[in-house]
Amino acid sequence: MNLSQIYKVSEIPIGVKTDVRNHRALWEKANATLKNTPSKCTNYLKTADCVSAKIRSTLAKRKESSLKTHHLFISHSWSYSDAYEKLIDLLNSRIYFQFRNYSVPRDDPIHCANTDMQLRQAIRNQMSYSSVVLILAGVYATYSKWINIEIDLAERGFRAPKPIIAIEPWGSEKTSVQVKQAADRIVRWNTESIVGAIRGLA
Repeated sequence: MNLSQIYKVSEIPIGVKTDVRNHRALWEKANATLKNTPSKCTNYLKTADCVSAKIRSTLAKRKESSLKTHHLFISHSWSYSDAYEKLIDLLNSRIYFQFRNYSVPRDDPIHCANTDMQLRQAIRNQMSYSSVVLILAGVYATYSKWINIEIDLAERGFRAPKPIIAIEPWGSEKTSVQVKQAADRIVRWNTESIVGAIRGLA
């Protein structure tokens, strides 16, 4: 029985001869409906509150993410520094996205490391501050001693592995299979895709 039927029952004039049993049955249904209506309304309100809370939570997370400074280690080869510099420009141009770059600078003494062990330790020191490792997945990455060390460190050099994002360079026809196999996320050369992957894994 719905509310319109209840109104019809309530409008039966007093004194009109009707089957008492039918009349009583109608009122019982009407009362049952009225008793259940508040609980239904309460459920609807609870559902609305729940949806509203989820929306507020999502907006709060987005706001927090936009204000958060993301600590990045960008793995690259200085022999192909053009792609690295373009990536930095791309990230810098994205509004509401803040990051700190812990990549090895071109003039860092690390380049003069005497042994692979010293090189590995120096890279690890830089990477330790980061929460995400970005790797430009050009085909050259497969043959870079540096990048292979950085992949190994990200996967096994810390108590908790550093998530890896493989970025396919713009216009690149061939990419490093090794880098993509190690990646937690693979993205194309697109600002929103890269920023979204960083926020999702940081």
